[in-house]
Amino acid sequence: MLDATSTDLADYDLFDQGLPLQSFEELRKRDGLTWTDEPNGPGFWSVTRYKDIIDVSRDFETFSSQAGHTTIEDVDDDAKELRRSIIETDPPEHMGIRKLIAPAFTPRKVRQYEDMVREIVGRYLEAFAAKGSGDWLTEVAKPIPIEVLLRLLDIPTEEQNYLIELTDYLVTGITVGELPADAYGNTTDLRLLPFQSPAAHALYEYGLKMRKIRQENPGDDLVSVLAVGEIDGKPLSEVFYKNMFQVLIFAGNETTRTAMAHTALLWEKHPEQFAKLAENPALIPGAIEEILRVASPVIYMRRTATKDAVIAGTQIKAGDKVVTWFASGNYDDSVFDDPYTFDVTRKAPPSVAFGGGGVHTCLGAFIARLELKVLIEEMINRNMRVSRDGKIEYIKSNFVNGIESLPMRVVKTA
Repeated sequence: MLDATSTDLADYDLFDQGLPLQSFEELRKRDGLTWTDEPNGPGFWSVTRYKDIIDVSRDFETFSSQAGHTTIEDVDDDAKELRRSIIETDPPEHMGIRKLIAPAFTPRKVRQYEDMVREIVGRYLEAFAAKGSGDWLTEVAKPIPIEVLLRLLDIPTEEQNYLIELTDYLVTGITVGELPADAYGNTTDLRLLPFQSPAAHALYEYGLKMRKIRQENPGDDLVSVLAVGEIDGKPLSEVFYKNMFQVLIFAGNETTRTAMAHTALLWEKHPEQFAKLAENPALIPGAIEEILRVASPVIYMRRTATKDAVIAGTQIKAGDKVVTWFASGNYDDSVFDDPYTFDVTRKAPPSVAFGGGGVHTCLGAFIARLELKVLIEEMINRNMRVSRDGKIEYIKSNFVNGIESLPMRVVKTA
């Protein structure tokens, strides 16, 4: 059964039990785009159909990530440069940054990580199976992607709980508790920090510590690339380095942990679909795309119109906020037949789980897919099935389709 048909997508309460799929469906049925008023902002246009999301995402000249940043909430002009990373940078500068770090995320390079990922995934699955029950999120979905990321960054794995804690606070202060403004020794005005959180200050400080270490003794890890690498003959400024480190830690694990949590839920709900993967492993790549489509870990990205434009017959004015709702596009029945059905054999265009294409396509998509592939394969190898063992707690956020707590028990292993 789908949710109620409120279409106020600025209301976090609409997202307190996961994606408001019926609300998105209602918006897709309307002609043109829908305008939403904000309690503390000018309002925004919602782009909810697959094709329109693709069109906006690929036209960076008209729909900028940099002009207003990528969250619905407005960023003050004096905070834009202080909070800007690759995500909030448009070409041509974007391409220089992407060229610097992209070699670590190419399909060929990512394939070299498989043995490492398999060892990590297997260790956490074995521990969970041995216990028989626990919080899948904290014992499997959270630690796997952050440990993989720390290996790539060559950061001590004993630091992972601290970095998980910080990224938890960046996702939302609603379910994990509000932080005082001076938490982690922060003295910066919160509006100048990503997510307006003192946890961003803590990530900044940690990143700067790692930069100093790498500048003195560089290696071939990602932190060294950022610490000593150059763009057009110049090193990254301290401000931009801090933001790049922050976005690597946050984006590099948050979306994958969300996908891994939803994988467990889908496995419980649709064991017959995963049985097909055991019988025919060639279906696994398609199953990963279906998991990403259904889970939609990143719910939206915001763009800002740089000039007057028309989307789906709706007149957009220069300066208007335009929000591309990836989670809605992934359920567009003009693209995905029977979209509310989870089908590992589905034949369809790629989802927009990693964005709608263009220059801002997620750099970490290949490694996220690898981690999901290995998780599925290792669960199949163990004949491992799980079932819910308590109430699911969702993160009340319209940005990340996250889960705060996911009690599961093992019902079958080899």
